[in-house]
Amino acid sequence: MDDWQLDFEWLKVRHIVKDALKRDTLPDLNAILFLIGIQELGRWKEQFTKEEKQDLMHIAVCHLMSYDGYYEFKGRDADGWPHYEVLKPFTTKGVKEQEEYLKGKVIQYFTEWQQQNGSLN
Repeated sequence: MDDWQLDFEWLKVRHIVKDALKRDTLPDLNAILFLIGIQELGRWKEQFTKEEKQDLMHIAVCHLMSYDGYYEFKGRDADGWPHYEVLKPFTTKGVKEQEEYLKGKVIQYFTEWQQQNGSLN
């Protein structure tokens, strides 16, 4: 994906999430990872602890990286939380490059979600 296309699709995802949540500001990558984590967990509660928020973002990253075979879903624990196994090391260096990789995977996630479930709007 070209840089301009990544930027365009990323902005589109941010607007979809902003509009779906009826917010005034665009969400950042961390907020979207948190929401993907909640989606993959499959349940919502009013208040998540700081540790749970970190775990939710980790679930999102594992799920997104499973698209390229870095992680594999192994199942859920007794509390229903998803668990993944590392299959290969992630060798992309640099924060900017890693963020661009994750943004591309978020775009893929939303594209697949919309294909399966219809528009979020």
